[in-house]
Amino acid sequence: MIIKTAEPFYFPGNRTGCLLTHGFTGAPKEMRWMGEYLAEEGFSVLGVRLAGHATNPEEMIRTRYVDWMHSVEDGYHLLKGAVDRVFLIGLSMGGTLSLLMASKLEVAGVITMSAPYELNDPRAKYTKFISNFVKYLPKTKAEPGATWFDKESWRDHVSYPENPLRSIAELPPLLAEMRAALPKVKVPALLVHSRNDTYVPADSMEKIYNALGSKDKKMMWVTESGHVIPREPAKGEVFPAAAAFIHRVAKK
Repeated sequence: MIIKTAEPFYFPGNRTGCLLTHGFTGAPKEMRWMGEYLAEEGFSVLGVRLAGHATNPEEMIRTRYVDWMHSVEDGYHLLKGAVDRVFLIGLSMGGTLSLLMASKLEVAGVITMSAPYELNDPRAKYTKFISNFVKYLPKTKAEPGATWFDKESWRDHVSYPENPLRSIAELPPLLAEMRAALPKVKVPALLVHSRNDTYVPADSMEKIYNALGSKDKKMMWVTESGHVIPREPAKGEVFPAAAAFIHRVAKK
């Protein structure tokens, strides 16, 4: 069963579609406020639920990164049936998936928030083996909510409390495929990253920017946010910037 309030969502609108994808161990709820904002701008919006997410960690363990890719592709085809053009928008791993799928699908543009370029932890290559003995890894030793600017939003956040190790093992090959795909992404791109993100290194955005094949691309820094930008105060500047980007590109 899907966790209450973490369901996928759809807001019908005009012929420009926005496909929103949440992050690793997260849920569509991470993207819902952004979806509501974009719907108010007139766009058709679909927030997908990645396979194995927003239910229970045991289900996530059984999924692979190709399943997450298929979740985005399914959402794309559902939305494409109602619109003329689709923008891919993703948070964290959802941004990774959006960039990768932008190289495979016919899309109008892509927006990422807190997207990683690579996983630098040297322990990552051992996670697949270790997952045979240890199922979960605690997310952080820090005070709960310490990396969030909006504490109320953190308390309301839907995400698995621990990281399934077998799922972490899917990140290096997913990121490698994304890096290989970046030069093939030719559509307009807006990249957003917080200077206070404690999960994804700050240089990730610049590395993605430099590798992108897009001629129309922009980097946007924010400060009033931790990692989950669309649930933080920075949304007040990010949402309008995203809407303006979509309006501009859709007119071309």
